[in-house]
Amino acid sequence: MAHDLDPRLHAFRPDLADECLRDRVEAKAFVSGKPMRIAVPVAPILKSPQLDAVQTSQALLGEDCLVFDTADGFCWVQLKSDGYVGYVEQRFLLADQSPHTHRVIVASTLAFPKPDLRSRPASQLPLNALVSVVATQGAFSELSNGAFVFSIHLSPVETVKPDFVAVAEMFLHTPYLWGGKTTHGIDCSGLVQTALAASGISAPRDSDMQEQQLGRLANDKDYRRGDLVFWKGHVGIMFDSRNLLHANGHFMSTVIEPLSDAVQRSIENGKPITSIKRL
Repeated sequence: MAHDLDPRLHAFRPDLADECLRDRVEAKAFVSGKPMRIAVPVAPILKSPQLDAVQTSQALLGEDCLVFDTADGFCWVQLKSDGYVGYVEQRFLLADQSPHTHRVIVASTLAFPKPDLRSRPASQLPLNALVSVVATQGAFSELSNGAFVFSIHLSPVETVKPDFVAVAEMFLHTPYLWGGKTTHGIDCSGLVQTALAASGISAPRDSDMQEQQLGRLANDKDYRRGDLVFWKGHVGIMFDSRNLLHANGHFMSTVIEPLSDAVQRSIENGKPITSIKRL
């Protein structure tokens, strides 16, 4: 009955499903999700409710989600930002729905216990983390959780960066990490989604979804900065007309390399380009 639904984007299991799917899937019970919010800088989204499960994505501080089930320290959730479904540790969630005022606009920033750069940082916040600023002290903004962040590392939530390729470039030399979305580790589609989010453009999480939903088909004889190049299971961003910016397992890093090199390597691996999309 649910053969046409992608489980990455729809919350359904044999025992439980999202109430909004009642007429589309079979399940023993249906529930409406409980609104919750990510309360830590980065929360792994896992494929199953075990600590050693595969990380399929990451949720960032301030992201809202719906919780459909809680058991053994894990919550089964769907992120509101991109609709992604997975499991997150219960301790990473908070029932806070207060409005955000600012977002992190640098690759990463430090949160201090007091407005003093000599104090020991309490945490590190990634690009696109959402926060609420309640006051300013000198060069620092005080957050609703009592932490202090350097003010020029934040902008009002509605602020967007004009060049998503420049945002992606901020992640050069970041280690490759399956499901990652931060400077501690990022994957190919996470790089695209994160860079586009900073520029105010919504994008799905995985490369196959991005290929289906983003942009329009472009001519492979006329590559332009910002074009998205897709292979089966992979995506990269054209840095200019000849060079590709991408997080990849070959280098285990985010690099800029000649597109011709990436194409040759992919052909050798039996994976030709499947499309070029222009936003």
